Amino acid sequence: MTNTSSYAVGESHKALWALTAVSVAVLLWSGIGPHDRLTWWLEVLPVIIAVPLLWATFGKFPLTMLCYMLITVHAVILMVGGHHTYALVPFGDWLRDLFDLSRNPYDRIGHFAQGFVPAIVARELLLRHTPLQRGGWLFTIVAGMCLAISACYEFIEWAAAIIGGGDAEAFLGTQGDVWDTQWDMFLALIGAITAQLLLSRLHDRQLARLLGRA
Repeated sequence: MTNTSSYAVGESHKALWALTAVSVAVLLWSGIGPHDRLTWWLEVLPVIIAVPLLWATFGKFPLTMLCYMLITVHAVILMVGGHHTYALVPFGDWLRDLFDLSRNPYDRIGHFAQGFVPAIVARELLLRHTPLQRGGWLFTIVAGMCLAISACYEFIEWAAAIIGGGDAEAFLGTQGDVWDTQWDMFLALIGAITAQLLLSRLHDRQLARLLGRA
């Protein structure tokens, strides 16, 4: 934890505890009578892997508070989707009825977050571990990384469809849209771009404090 601010590390530590508490609570809730148990496992597995990994790396590589809070939001989105399946999340049904949409949009929200949250995490890793500086190249590479992550996730969905057949339909969440895969990747890209446009300055301030440069 060299070259880090003890005060900022303390803030990150509190944020990591909040991430853990929220994730455990929502995970327990989501695991009680989920609509489809296979879908639940597929959706919550990233959370089950990520939280212990973040604790294991905290001592040597704490992230900014912003990263931990965004990861918390993404974890909740995944676990809520795992409990109901994305096509049946009540909040998505409410949005569909409110805006007279043709489908439950919760899946779209999830894929937007799939770009929005990893964008800030990737930005932090690149700024701290590579010679990349703030600017156009960093922005472009982060967006490209998030698009690649989204594409890899679509490969996972493809594999699930091949292996599980009809049993994987709830995990895919296509709701009959033949362009669902393209929409998913497009929304992840938009999420990555939006996160960088909205949060880069805040992220830079938190990075400066964490690294003891403020």
